Amino acid sequence: MKTVAVVGASLAGLYAARALRAEGYDGRLVIIGDEIHRPYDRPPLSKEFLTGAVDEDQLALCDAEEEAELNAEWLLGVRAQGLDARGRALRLDSGCTVAADGVVIATGAAPRRLPGGAALSGVHTLRTLDDARALRAGLADRQPVRVVVVGGGFIGSEVASSCVALGHHVTVVEAAPLPLLPQLGEAMATVCASLHADRGVRLVTGTSVAALNGPGAVTGVQLTDGRLLPADVVVVGIGAAPSTGWLDGSVLAVDDGVLCDDGGVTTLPQVVAVGDVARVGGTRSEHWTSATEQPAAAVRNLLAGRTVEAARPLPYFWSDQYGVRIQFAGRRLPDCTVRITDGSPEERSFLAVYERPDGTVTAALALNRPRAFMRLRRELTSGVPAGHGSRSG
Repeated sequence: MKTVAVVGASLAGLYAARALRAEGYDGRLVIIGDEIHRPYDRPPLSKEFLTGAVDEDQLALCDAEEEAELNAEWLLGVRAQGLDARGRALRLDSGCTVAADGVVIATGAAPRRLPGGAALSGVHTLRTLDDARALRAGLADRQPVRVVVVGGGFIGSEVASSCVALGHHVTVVEAAPLPLLPQLGEAMATVCASLHADRGVRLVTGTSVAALNGPGAVTGVQLTDGRLLPADVVVVGIGAAPSTGWLDGSVLAVDDGVLCDDGGVTTLPQVVAVGDVARVGGTRSEHWTSATEQPAAAVRNLLAGRTVEAARPLPYFWSDQYGVRIQFAGRRLPDCTVRITDGSPEERSFLAVYERPDGTVTAALALNRPRAFMRLRRELTSGVPAGHGSRSG
């Protein structure tokens, strides 16, 4: 291959570029990003950056030395608008075309928004550095402010935690009966939901947003159950949709992400997809570990011209909320039951395993038990039977 284009100057895109050079690819490497920023770390945006504990220069994922080693052409602040039928040319909104023998799609996902939210100031999503800048400025305008966070998932809960740390009054609205119910199951979701109450955050569940009120700036959130929540700032964290619109009309199969085989290879062998935008082997995972672990295998497959390696790492995610680190690894299957193996939920410090009826452990959850959790995660990753009636400490 003479030219490889990485579409998305994201975490996954950067790891793909690194993997290409690590595999010995010494041809032309073009990295295309719709933001003007070089790749940066997103997890701190809802936590340390929002509270002011981390500055922008601490978010950078690579320094000048590594950029020189990558020897890439950076096309930033431009969007990909299309991929030709053979997957060998990219159309950009700048009017330029980039010809490439190989393409890595790493365009990530875009936050879902509430109808009418764009017309009101004080309504925010949190996905990019610019989003985080705007939210941080809005929270600093006056103290304290009334914050309504729509969505009780990890991003919403982390934002709520940061806003509490900044001294604001916070309400979290979650449409489901409990936040994180699909991921954790009822028992463990109940424990995690209680972290909000521990810090005086009001959690409203089982209802959704009917409308956002305000003449120009948001003043309230109207719920579908009739309640009105006063608000000076609204943060919408209701998930994200994979950024695949630019592929409309291409031959690539798209269904809640770019459809790939187990190695990240699309229907065109010279095109692979990684990170939030990729639906690998039937699963799309919006987590840091997927973005960092998928590219190595996908790039090997791209350079080989066929699938020679799988790219489906064990799911793993973490979240820092109210001084508690939540970690989860594995897959919670429908027939799993949960068992506490160490610590106590009441103390907000424990390790739990998800077990099938035969005792096989398929997933683990920990609150403030990082060492025990990482041991169990390694067992799950290696395929060594974990738990199986034992007590982890």
